[in-house]
Amino acid sequence: MPGSGNSPRCDVCDSKLVKNGVTSAGRTRWRCKACGSSATQQRLDISRRADLAAFTGWLLGKLSQAEFGGGTGRTLRSQIAWCWDIPVAQPRGTGEVHRQVILDGTYFAHWCVLIAHNGRHVIGWQWCNQENKAAWGQLISQFPAPDVVVTDGGTGLRSALDIYWPRTKIQRCYFHIFAAVRRHTTLHPRLQAGKEILNLTRQLMAVADLDAAAKWMGAYVSWETRWKALLSERTYASSTTQRPSWARPSQRWWYTHIRLRRAQGLYRQLIGDRALFTWLDDAYLEHGNRTVERTTSRLEGGPNNAIKHLLRHHRGLSNTHATRAVDWLLNSLTEKPCQIRRRTQP
Repeated sequence: MPGSGNSPRCDVCDSKLVKNGVTSAGRTRWRCKACGSSATQQRLDISRRADLAAFTGWLLGKLSQAEFGGGTGRTLRSQIAWCWDIPVAQPRGTGEVHRQVILDGTYFAHWCVLIAHNGRHVIGWQWCNQENKAAWGQLISQFPAPDVVVTDGGTGLRSALDIYWPRTKIQRCYFHIFAAVRRHTTLHPRLQAGKEILNLTRQLMAVADLDAAAKWMGAYVSWETRWKALLSERTYASSTTQRPSWARPSQRWWYTHIRLRRAQGLYRQLIGDRALFTWLDDAYLEHGNRTVERTTSRLEGGPNNAIKHLLRHHRGLSNTHATRAVDWLLNSLTEKPCQIRRRTQP
C-alpha cells in the first residue's frame, strides 16, 4: 500500500483509497473505488518497536525463549531474529570529569570486555582478545582524566594510564592485593615471615583512616627490617641442587625465598606508586563519606556479575550473539540506556 499518512494508494491500480470501516482487530480498512480491492495499512515502525521490546525483555531476563514467548519459542526466535543485527551504541561522552573511574576486564570464551564504571553506572566498554596497553588505551582515551582510577592492576593498564591519564592517582583494589599475596604465600605459609606478611595483608583490609594507614605502614617497614637477611638469602647452582622451573639455565644463583620477595616487590611497587591509601585522602571526603572506592567491588559485583548471569541464563549463544547480548546488557547499565519498553512475560 504505497503512500503515507492518511493518503494511501491502491497496490492494484494506484488510485487513492478511502476508509471503509475497521477489521475485527480494530485496524482501519481501506477500499479502492476504482477496482474494489481492500487493504489495511501496515505500521512497520510499531511492529518493529514491539519486536525489539520483546527481544530486550527476553535477553535481559531469566526466562528461556519458550517460557517468554510461549509454545516452543520458535515464533519468538523468528520475530526477534533481525534484532541481533542491531549495533549497540556506546554511551556518548559528556566531557564530565569523574571523581573516580573503576576499571576491570572480564573474560568469557575467547573474548575479554574491558569496562569503565564511575561507581554508579557504566560509562564505556571495549572488546579485545586479552588485556593489553592498546586495548586499555582505546577505552580510557574516550574520557577526560578522572581524579582517581581504581584498578586490579590488569596487564597493560599501567602503561596506558601513563600515556592517557598521567596525572590521575591510582588506588589498587585491596581484594586483588590480598589475592596476589595469597598466591605467593598460600593460606598456610610455612615460614614465619610468610605468616606475618599474610596477616599484614589481612590487616590492610581493615584500615579505615589515615592514622590506621600510618600504623600499617610502620608495621610493614618493621616486617622488611626484621626479615631482611631471610629475604636476601641465595641458593647457588650445583650438581646436588634442584634448579627451580623459573630459573634460567645459565643462572648461577637465585633467591631462596622468591615467593616472599615477590610479595615484598608487590608492596614496594604499590608504596612507590602511592596506590595503597589514595582513597583516604581528605580531598575525597564529602559530608563524612568517602567518594573513592578501595576495591573494584562495584564493578565486580555489578556489571561483571551480571554478564556471567546473562550468559548462564542463555547458554548456547554463538560468540557473535553472546558479544551482542553483553553489549545490550552493558547499555542497560549506563546512565541513559536506549529507551526500549520491555515486554513482561505473558
